[in-house]
Amino acid sequence: MAESNLLTTEEEVDLDDERPATATQESEATPTISKIDVQNDPLRDKAKVCLKKGNIEYRKGQTNEAMNSYTEGLQVNCKDTRLNAKLYSNRAAAHFHLGNYEECLSDATVSVQLEPNSMKAIKKGANACVKLCLYKEARSWLYKGLAIDENNKPLLNLLDKTNTELKARKRISYIYLGCAYSEQFRTEIEYHQHDLEIAKKVGDKAREGRRCASLGGAYLHLGQFKTAIKYIQRNLQIAKEVGDKAEEGRSYCNLGYVYRSLGEFKTAIGYFQRYLEIAKEVGDKAGEGVSYCNLGSVYHALRQFKTAIGYFQRHLEIAKEVGDKAGEGTGYCNLGGAYNSLGQFKNAIGYHQRRLEIAKEVGDKAGEGTSYATLGCAYFRLGQFKTAINCHQRHLEIAKEAGNKAEERIGYCNLGSAYGRLGLFKTAIEYQQRQLKIAKEVEDKAGEGSSYSNLGSCYGSLGKLQIAIEYYQRHLEIAKEVGDKTIEGTIYGNLGCAYNKLKLFETAMRYHQRHLEIAKEVGDKAGEGASYRNLGCSYAGLRQLKTAIEYLQRDLEITKEVGNKAEEASSLGLLGKCLEWEGNLKGALDVYDLSVEIHDDIMDRLHFNDIWKISYRNQHKDAYTGLWFIKLSLGEVVQALFAAEKGRAQALRDLLSSKYQFGDSSKYSSPCVSLSCVPSSTVFIAISGPYVYFWVVLGNGNVHLRKGNRLSQLPGAKKEVEMIGRIFNISPLIREMASKYEVLKRLSSVALVHIASHGKMETGEILLAPNTTRENTQPQEMDYLMTMKDVLQAGLRAQLVVLSCCHTARGEVMAEGVVGIARAFLGAGARSVVVTLWAIEDEATLEFMSFFYDALTKGKRASEALNEAMKCLRESGNFKDVKQWAPFVLIGDDVQLDFKDM
Repeated sequence: MAESNLLTTEEEVDLDDERPATATQESEATPTISKIDVQNDPLRDKAKVCLKKGNIEYRKGQTNEAMNSYTEGLQVNCKDTRLNAKLYSNRAAAHFHLGNYEECLSDATVSVQLEPNSMKAIKKGANACVKLCLYKEARSWLYKGLAIDENNKPLLNLLDKTNTELKARKRISYIYLGCAYSEQFRTEIEYHQHDLEIAKKVGDKAREGRRCASLGGAYLHLGQFKTAIKYIQRNLQIAKEVGDKAEEGRSYCNLGYVYRSLGEFKTAIGYFQRYLEIAKEVGDKAGEGVSYCNLGSVYHALRQFKTAIGYFQRHLEIAKEVGDKAGEGTGYCNLGGAYNSLGQFKNAIGYHQRRLEIAKEVGDKAGEGTSYATLGCAYFRLGQFKTAINCHQRHLEIAKEAGNKAEERIGYCNLGSAYGRLGLFKTAIEYQQRQLKIAKEVEDKAGEGSSYSNLGSCYGSLGKLQIAIEYYQRHLEIAKEVGDKTIEGTIYGNLGCAYNKLKLFETAMRYHQRHLEIAKEVGDKAGEGASYRNLGCSYAGLRQLKTAIEYLQRDLEITKEVGNKAEEASSLGLLGKCLEWEGNLKGALDVYDLSVEIHDDIMDRLHFNDIWKISYRNQHKDAYTGLWFIKLSLGEVVQALFAAEKGRAQALRDLLSSKYQFGDSSKYSSPCVSLSCVPSSTVFIAISGPYVYFWVVLGNGNVHLRKGNRLSQLPGAKKEVEMIGRIFNISPLIREMASKYEVLKRLSSVALVHIASHGKMETGEILLAPNTTRENTQPQEMDYLMTMKDVLQAGLRAQLVVLSCCHTARGEVMAEGVVGIARAFLGAGARSVVVTLWAIEDEATLEFMSFFYDALTKGKRASEALNEAMKCLRESGNFKDVKQWAPFVLIGDDVQLDFKDM
């Protein structure tokens, strides 16, 4: 091994007295308790001695001895994570020097886990990956380092080499790639080549020209543009020789297609204009219409949407004039796309609807599918996500029926984007992964790039920013390769957002400025608005609030202009935060109010899909939190509590509204009526053991039970049931009768409801036994899942409902979900509901319920019983931790039950 390959000691190993670059003066002045403990750790000095010894040995070239010293230092097991990180990093250097690249990578990985900003460990990890030919992994390491120091020359040089190697390997792999799509055109080429030779032999010029035109089209589809141009130019030459003006015009049209595909739009416009002149000259109305359509498509690609609309309108007029229904549908589609790009989504929807009608009328299934896709995109931009998802699902179904892989890819892409906007990122990732798989199968570079960016957005939203950056960089390479400036700008914006989240605001601003420049250059108004919004975020992160507010206000002007309601609500939320930080509480309150109003309107359109509503609200919770926090800061205590409670139960807003629109006030219990008696049917308990069980306690002493789907064990629930049974002097009897239907039917006649069961984490919905009258042998969700809507329609008379759902940690329920189902019980007529907001131990639940029901039977009000039970639990030896006694909440009236008739 040549010594010249060895880096200097200072570059390759960490010294024992080195301070991290991220340490702040504040942290030095006020060390935390954990830091004091580390300083006093007697093992720390021993580990430092090993580190120094290893460094001296490494300088002398005694690599094996150095590695042993570093290992000895790690075996000390001191508490100083920074010191351990250096030991791992230096041992990685020793392994690398000895050619142990896998061991080097392993040690570098541990070092970075302990000290994420350790550039030396990152460099070692990247170099080890290169030596192991793990180039994609090497690039991940390099991006991680460049996120810390974007001008690090060794990392940048290594990144260039890594990218070059990846491209070379990709080119080699493409040699062996093949698909049915390309094979179809290769077979066609063989046929046309054979016929071309015959035409040349017999001297048939017209036939030779036609075959050249066909070959040009086939090579165009294969992306072999230079070869395509050669054949189309030969067809043009022959057409001129034989004086065939119509064929000459078609040649110009085909050349326009090729140059449009190459991104040479000015050249393409010239050829399409020449075709238009000839079509007019020979009286070819259909050709004239096609020319207008093609010119419109080029101007649309140039983002000159108003010019494009003029051409599309002319094409539509001609299609109607000549009775070309398919062309008319294409005209509506193009106009819809142009208005969508202008942000005039309602106009766009009108055109896409008309196109859909024509596609159905003429039996054009492909056109029908595309119409659903374009409609979905327009509804998505309007914030009508439920309608958008329905449209995209229909498009996907049609694409699968037709076996159209390209359209199937687009369907997955659009669905992934919609679910991502709702905050359902895992679902979104599944769809984007499917899109990526198809894009690679059919060698669709643009689709592949789209997949990378969409995956990056999902992972960025999940906080996995390094993964997000890697996906964005992949897409950026493709965008530059194909020359798509608009997409290139969008990716710069995405990269900026990732660096914003990493709090590297100056780096983020450089990306956002580049996005803004490109957006202005190509006339992308939506992109311009997004750039202003993202720059506002960066300046806000640097606490340059006046500049941040200026950028956000510019963004709001554009989002209002283009009608993107979801983005408008998000921008208002960001503006509210900046005004709040600036101390302008009144201004912040007004802006938060507007943001919440728009978010509420969007959630109204999600209708009965509770998971979507809650996920969407979680994604935009800052605006809701900001609203009640500002009210509290202004001393408006009651209004603040109202805003907080309204936000928590937002998922039920449309359900409660629809319930009360029925107009039959007699269905609802008045909260002012005092309780004079309790019906003899008193208790309903739903619990989960190895299965889901339900007990309905009737007045005659019988208890009906139903066993449902197999779920994870809730071992404490059975004890809970037996304990409550003893309180009411009732023994549960097993009966296969407590189905979802029976439970909902009996809810209207009981005074006390107690549910101990599994619930759905996202929404708080309750799992019941499947209906016996269901159509399918395999139960569907509607057969066993009690939703908020079901509860609202049940018409309860219960004075108290106790929801003891999901006892174990595996059955955790989100607060919004469980409060949502509680609100549903109140809306259905229950006077009071007790809920648990998070999972606690089974034994703690059992003891709490024992204290709670004991207090209730002694005549205490629900709030008193709740407080007494919490106090008893808090003072107990086993459950005194806050997490064990604090999750119980009473919502609604403070009822008092009369048990003397039970």
